[in-house]
Amino acid sequence: MFRVDPLANPEALIRRVYAYAAYRLGDGPDAEDATSDAFERALRYRRSYDPSKGEPVGWLLGIARRCVDDCFARRAQTFAAAPDTAAPGNLEQDTAQRLEVGAALADLDERDRELIALRYGADLTAKQIGRILGLKANAVEVALHRALARLRTALEPEDGSAQSGDPEPTTKPVRI
Repeated sequence: MFRVDPLANPEALIRRVYAYAAYRLGDGPDAEDATSDAFERALRYRRSYDPSKGEPVGWLLGIARRCVDDCFARRAQTFAAAPDTAAPGNLEQDTAQRLEVGAALADLDERDRELIALRYGADLTAKQIGRILGLKANAVEVALHRALARLRTALEPEDGSAQSGDPEPTTKPVRI
């Protein structure tokens, strides 16, 4: 059998994998399917887990990345629509902001989206991301910093209204 069971704490792993998949695919059935597929594959290949190569979450997210890629290959669009869940607060403003961030993310290249999804969707550290992507933690931090800078630039208003001192901006500033 195997020495270490990578799926010994499935509740925490399920939340992390779903969060990553939802960040990449949007909440809902696609993220649920990708999470299911990842665990199905993990169960099938759990004997191949090597603890010397990293933590179980990194191994499982590597599997989940392939499942997300498979989902993208199955569907024509590359970014999911906003979910149909009720949001607290100003629904119109929150929806506009979510769409704006979604469009800005969609404009980033695949590597930037992947880094942001691993960091903020799966809540991984730079070291964990580095193990998954085969990079040093410092390289991940630099690449993530640059990706976030590109995202911030994409989210800045084109007319410069945020810098002009308008007392009431039309949308709430997005903190990235």
